[in-house]
Parts: sequence; structure tokens; C-alpha cells
Amino acid sequence: MRGPKKNQLFTVILTGVSGSGKTVALNAFEDGGFFCVDNLPLPLMETFVNLSNKTPTISKIAIGMDIRDRKLLTDFSKALSSLSEKHKIEIIFLEADEDVLIRRFKETRRPHPLGYKDLRKAILREVKLLCSVRQEANTIIDTSALTPHNLRKFITESYIKKGPKKMTVSLVSFGYKYGIPPEADLLFDVRFLPNPYFIPNLKAFPGTSAKVKKFVLSQDSTKDFFEKLLPLLNYIIPLYAREGRSYLTIGIGCTGGRHRSPAIVHEIEKNFKKQEFKTTVAHRDIDNVSQ
Repeated sequence: MRGPKKNQLFTVILTGVSGSGKTVALNAFEDGGFFCVDNLPLPLMETFVNLSNKTPTISKIAIGMDIRDRKLLTDFSKALSSLSEKHKIEIIFLEADEDVLIRRFKETRRPHPLGYKDLRKAILREVKLLCSVRQEANTIIDTSALTPHNLRKFITESYIKKGPKKMTVSLVSFGYKYGIPPEADLLFDVRFLPNPYFIPNLKAFPGTSAKVKKFVLSQDSTKDFFEKLLPLLNYIIPLYAREGRSYLTIGIGCTGGRHRSPAIVHEIEKNFKKQEFKTTVAHRDIDNVSQ
């Protein structure tokens, strides 16, 4: 938080790169009781906050701002300094991996606000332009591994529900043959475990099924693996949280991402619940049937 706080109005400024999920996040704030406005011109920001502060029915607001307002790039720090002298301000910056942003733009078929014909060039240019804005953020959220549902859940649990903020740990199972998830902070390779793909009565079932989980978890090599992995994760995750991380992504990979890695992720999730770590789970390649 910035500067002395003289009243109870809580202001969230939500910004970040195009395609990173700002609309989803702003909708989550609105559903959580925040008075929200999107694409507010920077010169009007202080006026809007001051008027909201004088409205008895408004105690928390969220403002969406992005590169469409070019004054954000030149005057943001100055405007923020003026606001923070009077109000409680939280700045959230959303970002995502370059390839993820490209995929999202192709799925929605929306043009990039910079108007470049080369989408990758536009994304790289926007990231560079927003560097100064990113430096002002209290919280930076990488949405690469988050579905819209998971992003809404993260915003709700972090900013809307009462209680202290906790770092969220995202568990992602994947297949190495389809590539390493670029959003992963930590990677663990479980291709050394016996593969259910080669067991005729297990091949057709995913790693989330009871049959496959029982097979994978009953192996001596799996038990030895967990004896070393779980204490490590239980030790290092609180250290990441202590450093102010809001999100940590752990990738668990096998050959195709259908059998072993989902089963391992499920068991890690069970352990995390015992440790009361906030956890989300995604099985990236579980629907791929080839190995």
C-alpha cells in the first residue's frame, strides 16, 4: 500500500497486457460488490475516486485501465502519487506468456489494440510500453495457467473474501511430447514411473480414475518419490509465499500427460489440502489419447 490512509475507500486499479484477463478479473470484482468502471481515462481517475469517496453507499471500487489510454504510459506514476496520499490503493497487473496471449487472441479473433498486423510484434511492443506501469504494481498475476474460472476464483479469494491473502499453488499435469508448460515455475519429471499405458486394462482410463491412481500410487518407486518430494514442497512453498509471490505453478510431466502425471498431481493436491495450501489443478493433456 502507498502513503497515509485517511479514509475507508478501497480502490483497486486493474491493468496489464491485452488478453491477460482484465475483463474477467473486473467482472469478479463487480460480482464481489465493488463499484467498477472499465477503460477510465487517466485524467478522470482522481475525480472519479474522490466522487466515489463522497458517496455513502460506495466503500470499494475497481478501475480497469489499459494501453488504449496512452496517458497511462506517461502520467500514471504522477496520478498514482496524488491519489495514494488520500486513499487506500491496490494496483494489480495481469500478464501472461506470449504464446498464451497469441492463442487467446486467435480464439477470440479480436484485434490487438495497438493495431499491428503482426500479432506477436504487437504483444512484444505492448509489454515493453507497460514496463513502467508494471513497476508500480502491488501485485503481479501471471494468468498463463489460469482458466477464466480459476482467475475469478483467485480474485474472489484474494480480494473479496475476508481473511489474509495466501499464495495460490497451481498444479499442472502435462505430457512432455506436447511441450513443457511455459508458465511453470517448478518442473518434476515422472517418466521414470511404470506406465499404465502399457497395461491393457488400464490404457483406456485417465490418471484421475481410481484404477490408474491405484496402480501408479502402489509402485515402490512412487512411494520413494513422494517420501522425498512432499517434504521438499512443504518446505519451499512457504518460502515462496514469504517472498510475496501471489501465484506459484508446479508442472508434473510424463510422456503423454494422460496417466502418470494426473495421478501424481491428485496425490500432491491431497497433501496440499492437509497443509492448507490454496491449490488449483489443471490437467493440460489428459484428453490426448496417444502416447
